[in-house]
Amino acid sequence: MRQIINISLGTSQDDYEFKTTFLNQKFLLKRIGTDGDFEQAADLILSWNKKADAIGLGGISFPYEIGSGSIPDKATRDLLKIGKQIQTPVTSGNILRSVGHEWTIRHTQFIHGNNYFNNARVLFFSGMVDSRVATVISEYTDNLQFADPLLKDGVPRLIGSIKELELYANRVHDVLKWIPGKKIVTESSPVKKTNEFLLRNALKQAHVLVVPHFNFFQYLDGFTSEDLEGKIVITSTAYEDRVKYLRDKGVTVIIDTTPKILDRVVGVSISEALLFSAMNIPQQEGSDDDLLEIITDMQMEPRIIYPSGRKKRINRFAYIVYPLTQDYLKKIKAVEMVSDFAPITMNTVEKVMAYSPPFVYSKVTGIKSKTGVEAEGWLIALGETPEQMQAHTPEFTTKRILQAAVMAKKLGAQIMGIGMLPKAMKDSSIEVAKHAVLPITTGNSYVASTALWAAAEAVRRMGLARLTDNKKLKAKTMVIGATGAVGSICSRLLATAFEEVYIVSKNMAKLLALQESIEEEAPQVKLHVSTRGDTHLGDMDVVVVASSEAKKVLDIMRLKPGCVVTDITRPMSLTTDDIAKRPDILVIRSGEILLPGEHIEMKDIGLPDQVVYAGLAETIILALEGRFETFTVGSDTQWDKVREIYRLGLKHGMELAAITGLSGVISDEHINRVKALAVKEFKKDESSKKASKRK
Repeated sequence: MRQIINISLGTSQDDYEFKTTFLNQKFLLKRIGTDGDFEQAADLILSWNKKADAIGLGGISFPYEIGSGSIPDKATRDLLKIGKQIQTPVTSGNILRSVGHEWTIRHTQFIHGNNYFNNARVLFFSGMVDSRVATVISEYTDNLQFADPLLKDGVPRLIGSIKELELYANRVHDVLKWIPGKKIVTESSPVKKTNEFLLRNALKQAHVLVVPHFNFFQYLDGFTSEDLEGKIVITSTAYEDRVKYLRDKGVTVIIDTTPKILDRVVGVSISEALLFSAMNIPQQEGSDDDLLEIITDMQMEPRIIYPSGRKKRINRFAYIVYPLTQDYLKKIKAVEMVSDFAPITMNTVEKVMAYSPPFVYSKVTGIKSKTGVEAEGWLIALGETPEQMQAHTPEFTTKRILQAAVMAKKLGAQIMGIGMLPKAMKDSSIEVAKHAVLPITTGNSYVASTALWAAAEAVRRMGLARLTDNKKLKAKTMVIGATGAVGSICSRLLATAFEEVYIVSKNMAKLLALQESIEEEAPQVKLHVSTRGDTHLGDMDVVVVASSEAKKVLDIMRLKPGCVVTDITRPMSLTTDDIAKRPDILVIRSGEILLPGEHIEMKDIGLPDQVVYAGLAETIILALEGRFETFTVGSDTQWDKVREIYRLGLKHGMELAAITGLSGVISDEHINRVKALAVKEFKKDESSKKASKRK
């Protein structure tokens, strides 16, 4: 039986001895702690020469891989020098540690869809200790903070980049060590409190914490469950007591850079010594390269621990919101006060707000998919109403959206939705997608899907149309602007749900092509094409307004009682005055979505709790799915993406929650009033027809 001895500078209270099997070979592993006594450690190395098959040095402070501290301290160098003079292989575990740091980050990123660390906010308690982790993780995120000046030198400052860390490690750190009276100043109450505040604030904002193995508990001392809850912690050799500590603090994921090659967790030095012995690697020049090759060939995977016992992942998104009307601007407290004091100034306020920089309106938390994946995000507000967007050039709004994207990336978002823009900006999303620092989606694919979902639900609630044997609605529907991006999608969707569909557009060539495509996909539908929307308007049960050109042909007075109008243009083609003329007609804006999750927190966006606009829902669906890619942009909404986002929405538990109109959510009471008035009008028509026949 081979013997592996771990001579540690750590406490002797953690000593152990046990037998194990590794690579079909039997081993006795024994740890001897010296309580920081270097002389005792040196004597033990010499005494175990030729008796042990390999010796691992534990409890040493590894040299920094950055700056002037890139060599071990003298005592550690002396121990390693003794190790090279004896016949038994002696290792510190530094090779396994270095490989583990880099391999862990790359492996974790890869197995989670190559986007796990994208834009994550990462706090390093010591960038000098974990510089290799920092270098690798910087390939995936710029949101790095290093607490070295604060924790090592008591200077109330955090470092914000690898470049700054290198400058600190190479020049500043050594200078600060020799400043007279520094300790007295940095430990004074005001400075100490400032440092504590800065560190706690950085920790709260971070998604990932990188905690060194050496002095692990000292780094985390003083932080509560409130501070650490939901965090991802990267560390080395996560012994069971450390796992339990982090579990009790609410940490959701622990990423251990030390591979677990035995049933029991052991340090990098004893793991490396075990490999030296099992592989019969001689203690000579080049043996480190042999070990590195073996580690690479074995592809020893790092540990990813879920303290709660279930896998957990939180993906992050951002979404641009903007006020649909002046009333939405009043959700900003200062604007509300101005409105109350001088209502006539709101037109001026609206114009001024268009120039305001983007700002975070709300944090969104608590979204949880049926699959178990979670999402959190930020609603980033622009001050422009749709009218103001159209009053300025597209570049005016595009510039602010790109500013919002930079803000979103710094917050940690992995994808950003920009919402449905007015027609004058229909191609702006393409420009945004080209230049934004994040993947972009407009949400138009899900907007089209949910608008028709809401229309079908509205017709069902009205109860004025019957279902055919093949479950289609026995009703007539028209799409005005059928060849446009969203209009063509609406036409295809309606063809799957309604018995008779009229598609209207001025572009006859595109109309014929759309007709051919729909008839191939839904051969049972009765499909009509026309360049005039007013011809059959009075026969329609459902009218979908997908083009602002509809204003010229959509005479609300010609619609039959009980007609459901879905107006998805922005601004809407129908006004409140138009709608007031026909209380027997239901005009809807879109369908809104109930998010999955029990405790969703988000500021008021004009909808019931946990209910969001379809464009925002599309962004959240993509985040939950881990699809951090440009999905829907420009005016060419793709049919396959509409079907895909609808399927993914169902997969993650999205439900149609509300039907909204020009003034907000349409209640059941409102629908019942419209239905009652429509029925009343039908009876009047029937009475008139009977009276005419009698004459």
